[in-house]
Amino acid sequence: MRRPLTLTVLLASALVLGPAACGGAPESDSASGGDKKITVYSGRSESLVKPLLERFSQESGITVEARYGNTAAMAGQLLEEGDRSPADAFFAQDAGALGAVAKQGMFAPLPDDLTGKVPETYRAGSKEWVGVTARSRVLVYNPDLVQEADLPASVFDLTKPEWKGKVGVAPTNASFQAFVTAIRVQHGEEKAKEFLTGLQANEPQIREGNGPILEEVDGGKIAIGLINHYYLGELAKERGTTPDTLKAKLHFFPGGDTGALVNVAGVGVLKKAAEDPDVRAFVTYLLGADAQKYFAEQTYEYPVVDGVAPPAFVPPLDQLTAPDVDLNDLDELEATIALIKESGLVP
Repeated sequence: MRRPLTLTVLLASALVLGPAACGGAPESDSASGGDKKITVYSGRSESLVKPLLERFSQESGITVEARYGNTAAMAGQLLEEGDRSPADAFFAQDAGALGAVAKQGMFAPLPDDLTGKVPETYRAGSKEWVGVTARSRVLVYNPDLVQEADLPASVFDLTKPEWKGKVGVAPTNASFQAFVTAIRVQHGEEKAKEFLTGLQANEPQIREGNGPILEEVDGGKIAIGLINHYYLGELAKERGTTPDTLKAKLHFFPGGDTGALVNVAGVGVLKKAAEDPDVRAFVTYLLGADAQKYFAEQTYEYPVVDGVAPPAFVPPLDQLTAPDVDLNDLDELEATIALIKESGLVP
């Protein structure tokens, strides 16, 4: 089960820092040409992506020095290091962290032949980052405790009395934070505050991450919970079975509801590595059929490149009714974190 991405003071404070705050840096070896070595800051967990990075190295002859940490911490480190960062690329878990780094002018625009492989929805308008995979927010439920016909039509219904004490949430998780940011973007600050306050008043089951929520829903300890879709595939894999055999089921909120936010994991290239052919090869590989198939089959995420099938237990990406939210606007995490704390969901 992948680790939860927790709140980090580092990212919140680093958002006010720009690259200039850290001074200049000597020209990197990679700036003048490929040296068959790149440094990647990875907000994706080592257990998930290390096999893929090793496969890339074997096929390309390019050594990848990967530094792993949660996405918020890696973004914060990049912002603190500025131009002195040894990183060539940032492989992040969500669009918000990519946007926070892009906002400080640290990424170089990617070429059209790379960004053009991915639908416009899943890349930066400035081309400073591109999505590699997508994931949908879902409501997981136990059909022994909640009938499908009784499931809420909107995530905002979870503040109603009938769901008191029955909803699992992970407010320190990055995916929950991105979802709340999406509420702010789509509906405004007051709506987000009202939802969070109502959710807290409804005595939710607070857990550290999506994984524990899913396990408790599957085990009948919690009726429903807010998670990302791919956790169902991961739990099934852990148990040596398939998602359809699990008790827990997924509910995709309809009609463009904010509870059905589709976010991305993606990659941005640091300016100093903009002309490095090894870094370009790395991004090209992530958007290639082999890597996209790896993500669909091994991490159960949605491929974002045409021609690769999604995981078997979810609808195709183009059939999801995601909310009308620009992922480029999910970079204002500081205000979101403040709202979550103010609501009492986080002490």
